[in-house]
Amino acid sequence: MVALLFACTGRKDRKGENQAADKKNDLTRIMKSGQLRAVVDYNSTNYFIYRGKPMGFKYELLKHLAEDMGVQLEISVSNNLQETFEGLQNEQYDLVAKNLTITKKRDEIIAFTLPLEQTRQVLVQRKPENWRSLPLHAMEDSLIRNQLDLAGKTVYVQKNTAYYRRMVNLSDEIGEEIDIVQDSIYGVEQLVSMVANGEIDYTVCDENVAKVNQTFYPNLDIHTPVSFPQNIAWAVRNGSDEWLEYLNNWIRSFRKTTTYAVLYNKYFENSRSSTMASSGYHSIRDGNISPFDELIKEAANKAGMDWRFLAAMIYRESRFDPEAESWAGAYGLMQIMPETADLVRMNEYEEPEQNIRVGVRLLEWLDKNLKPDVPDSTQRMKFVLAAYNVGLGHVKDAQRLAEKYDKNPEIWDDNVDYYLLNKSASKFYKDPVVRWGYCRGEEPYNYVNRVLETYRDYTNIIAE
Repeated sequence: MVALLFACTGRKDRKGENQAADKKNDLTRIMKSGQLRAVVDYNSTNYFIYRGKPMGFKYELLKHLAEDMGVQLEISVSNNLQETFEGLQNEQYDLVAKNLTITKKRDEIIAFTLPLEQTRQVLVQRKPENWRSLPLHAMEDSLIRNQLDLAGKTVYVQKNTAYYRRMVNLSDEIGEEIDIVQDSIYGVEQLVSMVANGEIDYTVCDENVAKVNQTFYPNLDIHTPVSFPQNIAWAVRNGSDEWLEYLNNWIRSFRKTTTYAVLYNKYFENSRSSTMASSGYHSIRDGNISPFDELIKEAANKAGMDWRFLAAMIYRESRFDPEAESWAGAYGLMQIMPETADLVRMNEYEEPEQNIRVGVRLLEWLDKNLKPDVPDSTQRMKFVLAAYNVGLGHVKDAQRLAEKYDKNPEIWDDNVDYYLLNKSASKFYKDPVVRWGYCRGEEPYNYVNRVLETYRDYTNIIAE
C-alpha cells in the first residue's frame, strides 16, 4: 500500500510537471501550429463590422501581432467574462484580448500582460427629456455628479466584471447602500443602450467605450467618474511564462510605433469614429453590413446558402460598390464578366439585383460541377471560391496535379491549394496532366483565404 501511495504521488507530480511544461511552451506550440487563438468582446471599440469591413482597436492590434509572429489569427467572440476565463484555462484560447482591468483578484487566476492603455470607469446616466432646451446649470442639477448621491440608487452592471467590484467598493466608501444588480444576460453596451432607451437608469462602463457610445445616444451623460484611472491589459494562462514574455516584449515595442498611435487616434480620438458609430452600416447599431443586405439575403435564401458567405464574397469582390469595374471588364457587386452572364444565360447584369443573381447562378453551377469530385461541402466551398476567381479549368488542373503528386484532390488546405498557388511554375503548368496552362495562382489562393476570413468575422458578429 505504501508503494502504491508513492507510485500514485509520483504520477501526480509528473502530471503537474507536464502541465507546467505545456503552459511554459505555449509560445512554441502556437508557432508550430501556425495559429493564434484569441478571444475578444464584440463592442464598438474592440471588434465590429463597418460597411462590410471588420474593424476595431483590439482586432487591428491582433492582426499586427499575428503578422509579426507569422501565424494565422483565429478570433472568437465572448462577452461573458466567466466563459472567457474558463476557455483560457481549458486551452480553448491562447490569449484574452479584451479591456481587462488589472485587479489583484484576477491576478490570482490569469497572467496579465503589460498595460496597453489606461481608462477609468464612469457612470452612464440619462439626461432629462428636455435637455436641449435646459440651461446648463439646470441640467447639471438633474444629474448625479457626486458619488455620494448614488446612495439608494439602482445601478445595473455586467456580471463578474470589475464594474461590479468597483460599485461594491464605492458603496463601502460612501457608507451607504447602492442597489447593485448583476446582469448575466446583457453585455456592457447593451446596458448602455438600455439607459438611453429609459429601460434602466444607471450603468457603469469604461470611459473610452462610453465616449463612442455617446455618439449613438446623445441623450446620455458620461461625465461622472466612479474610479481612478486604471490599467487595461490582455491575459494568458498562469504559468505561460515564455508566451507572456513574448507578448510583453511585443507590446513594449509596438506601443512606441507610429502605427499604434495612429490606431489609437483612429478609434478613440478621431472625429471620424463618431461618423462611423452613427452610420446605418455599423454592426453595433443595426446589424447591417451593406445597403444591399436584403437583395443578398433573398438571393442566398433561394440558393440555400448563408447570406453572410455571399456578403463576404461581395465585399471582397467590390467593397459593395455596384459600379466597380476591373481592368479586365468585370463589373458590379460580384464582378461579373460578360462571358459569365452568357454561361448562365442572363444577359442583364449591370443592376445590383441582376448582378447578384448572375453571381449566385455561377456559384451554383460551379458547386454542381465540383460536387462529384469534392463530396464534402465544407471543402467544396473553398474549391468553388477558387473557381469563381480564376476559373474551373485551373482548379481541375490543380486537382490533377495533387493526385499525381500523391496529395488528396478532395482536400483544399495543404493539398490542392499548393498546386494552384504554384501553377505559375513551369514544372507544374507544363506538366502533361495540365490542360489550361499557366496560372498566376497567388490571386485565387489569397482570394479563398480572404473571403473565408471575412466570412468568419461576419459569423462572429452578424446574426444568421
